[in-house]
Amino acid sequence: MPNIRDVARRAGVAPITVSRVVNRSGYVTSTLRERVEAAITELGYVPNTLARSLRSRRTHTLALLVTDITNPFFTTIARGVEDAASAAGFMLVLCNTDEQATKEQAYLQMLLRKRIDGVLLVPAGDAQSLHMIQQQGIPVVVLDRRIEGSQVDVVRCNSEGGAYELGRLLISYGHRRVAVLAGPQGVSTAEDRVRGFQRAMAESGIEDQAQIYYGDFTQKSGSTMTQQALSAHPQPTAFFAANNFLAIGALNALHTAGFRVPEDIALVGFDDLPPALLPFPFLTVAYQPAYEMGRRAVQLLLDRIEKPSGNACQEIVLDCELIVRRSSGDPLAR
Repeated sequence: MPNIRDVARRAGVAPITVSRVVNRSGYVTSTLRERVEAAITELGYVPNTLARSLRSRRTHTLALLVTDITNPFFTTIARGVEDAASAAGFMLVLCNTDEQATKEQAYLQMLLRKRIDGVLLVPAGDAQSLHMIQQQGIPVVVLDRRIEGSQVDVVRCNSEGGAYELGRLLISYGHRRVAVLAGPQGVSTAEDRVRGFQRAMAESGIEDQAQIYYGDFTQKSGSTMTQQALSAHPQPTAFFAANNFLAIGALNALHTAGFRVPEDIALVGFDDLPPALLPFPFLTVAYQPAYEMGRRAVQLLLDRIEKPSGNACQEIVLDCELIVRRSSGDPLAR
């Protein structure tokens, strides 16, 4: 393997000049820089980043832990994170926890041994993983969800506000019996969306007519809860799905049961769906700016890395956008 001295000899410069080019530090004329870069290419030189990280105590590596990478919402967050991290000169390690706290902690144990510079965490469980990171002195930003009682930087969307707007929409369309397909109890996004929807119902004096079903943020759970709701008497006239996978599961179950959306039953949900999952824009949603969430989280994390004991913890809350489409039905038909 060629080393920095081999590159210096090939380029006809001192090793310190090669170091400045590789590390982008110090002044080097454009002519010398071109010679060094040409020598690096010719020799296939790869800088010893391990030695450099030991000296600087930096690896220029961030970790992103999400609960379900197959969900387009988290895929879009990951894209925003990767773009922002790459622009700042950081590499990204992506981990999928499947909403399992034990898997999350196993990943974190491995990542902390690898000397990562910071963690972006969509928490699968309680505060145990967060405490593990903070005990090691590693900067961390929590994404999408809140961990009650924890002092940590957070970037999330206004789930309660988005659910409130969806509730108001259904009520304005004449719906009174609504089935709410929520995520897991104890997960802040699920609880916030139920709370926001119930607030809209309460303001209209019909809170007791909402049917709340708790499950997982999966298509299978959405289908199961929809089947349960359809067996209720009286049947709901509308469904509110607390995430996009729950909405897909609800659509499948309604279709199997012979119901048309929105002709027979209305459906609204959280997060938009890509064309690969639905062939045309159809679902009325509270849209979350997932890419921007990922980008803002990286900015916050990099600030923490540079100034670990800087400002007090921040909570950045982004607004949801109500996008009304066909699945919520025609208000004039009711």
